[in-house]
Amino acid sequence: MKKIISIITLFFAIFSSGFAQDVDSLLLTLDAEVEEPVQLLPDKIMFTQRIFWGERGLMRRTGIMPLNEENRMKELKIRRTMLITHQILGYATLAGMIAQGIVGGKLYNGETQLKDAHESLAAAVNIGYFTGAALSLFSPPPLISKQVKGLNSIKAHKILASIHFTAMVATNMLAEKAEDPKYTKIHKAAAFTAFGAFAGATIVMKF
Repeated sequence: MKKIISIITLFFAIFSSGFAQDVDSLLLTLDAEVEEPVQLLPDKIMFTQRIFWGERGLMRRTGIMPLNEENRMKELKIRRTMLITHQILGYATLAGMIAQGIVGGKLYNGETQLKDAHESLAAAVNIGYFTGAALSLFSPPPLISKQVKGLNSIKAHKILASIHFTAMVATNMLAEKAEDPKYTKIHKAAAFTAFGAFAGATIVMKF
């Protein structure tokens, strides 16, 4: 347990040093959107964002947030909060994944007394992961969707996100069958894929 706590402490020490800079970069991007608004909604909006924030989204139909310039400025503040929270949860979830991996490895090696701890960590990781995903997917859209040619950190983050999301779903679906030798390797492969892609998605945003 002390080893797990030490690893988590080291993890946060590494990432906290760059967190302030990450947040500043995010806020500068959002501020730039506020200073030079071109249109109320970008040309391309994710389906999940369109459900709530599109021209005919639920927020418009219910009259909670009619589509106008004043409300779009409020939405950008909401977006700011949701994305910062998404980032914080991402770091916490990654730390939880590391701890879960250590406990899971010992569990596979026969230390069955750690099963409850592993399940508790799994529950915490799932809550953090899917809450963070929802904050990103359902946040209000930016004012402008910038199209950049070639691979950049944002595109890499999205590609890795699609991989770790699929792997996380698979990991949870196989969790109850993990003790069956037929599914043990598949479950471990899905879990490692989820961790690797998630770690990559987190790290790539720092470059």
